[in-house]
Amino acid sequence: MLRRFKTKFTVPCTVEVSHTFESLHAHVVLPDGVHAEPGDEIIVHGSPIRVPYGEVVSIPREATVIRATAVERLWTRLTGDIEFMELCEFSFSEKVAA
Repeated sequence: MLRRFKTKFTVPCTVEVSHTFESLHAHVVLPDGVHAEPGDEIIVHGSPIRVPYGEVVSIPREATVIRATAVERLWTRLTGDIEFMELCEFSFSEKVAA
């Protein structure tokens, strides 16, 4: 479906946060039928979540989903690989730059 204008709606969601030795992550789980697509924005509402070391929590929240327009979605698909590769800059040399 081609969108000319941004649409937005609010849905319940779950924020899953892990702060352990094995994993440090936060995931937003949207309800069935709501999927984030390239270029979409998800804004989670509520106060900051602080998880003590060693714990994993799931917290119910609300999120606003802002759908990208057709042009934004296309731009995200075209430039996404380039932006990802910028995050993957690495070197296999043993020398340390001074």
